[in-house]
Amino acid sequence: MGAHGSNLDDILEEDMHHWYTKFMRESPSGLITLFELKTMLEMNGMTEEASSYVDQVFVTFDMDGDGYIDFVEYIAGISLLLKGEINQKLKWYFKLFDQDGNGKIDKDELETIFKAIQDITRSYNIPPEEIVHLIYEKIDVNGEGELTLEEFISGAREHPDIMDMLTKMMDLTHVLEIIVKGQRRKALN
Repeated sequence: MGAHGSNLDDILEEDMHHWYTKFMRESPSGLITLFELKTMLEMNGMTEEASSYVDQVFVTFDMDGDGYIDFVEYIAGISLLLKGEINQKLKWYFKLFDQDGNGKIDKDELETIFKAIQDITRSYNIPPEEIVHLIYEKIDVNGEGELTLEEFISGAREHPDIMDMLTKMMDLTHVLEIIVKGQRRKALN
C-alpha cells in the first residue's frame, strides 16, 4: 500500500478501546447518520459530486441498510479498505461506483465518483476524464461503455497500473485524518 498505507495502519492500530471512545464521543448514540458523517468530513462548501460520493460511501458502509453506521460497520468498512483482500476491495469499489445499483458501472458514474474523490482529497493530478478513458480503454474489452463486476475485477487484476491508480484514488488517509483531527478538536473544546 505504500507510504499512505503505513500512516493508516498506525491510525487503525491504536487500541480498539481508543477507537471506540472516539466513535462514541463523535456519536454518543453509537450510530452515525449521513448528516453526522458529512459533518465529520467537513463537507461545507463541497461540490454536489463530493456530497453524492459521501452518500455512496455511507450506503456501502451501512451494511444492514438501517440508515446508520454503527461501530462494527465503521470498523469493518475501514478494515476492509485497509487490510482486505484485493477481490474484497474491488467488490467494494464496484459497489461504490455503481451509483444506480444496476450491476454495471458506466463512464458517467465512474467520472462522477472520481471528481468527488478529487474534491474531497483536494488532489487534482489527473483529470477524471483521462482516468475514466484509460480504465475503459484497457478494461472494457467489448466496448460497451459499461463494466460488469467480473470485467471490473479481472481488468483491475490484469492491469497493475489500473489497480495502483484505484488504490491511490481510494486511499482514505486524508479522510481519516480529517475525522481524527475533528475528534481531537472536539475533545479540546
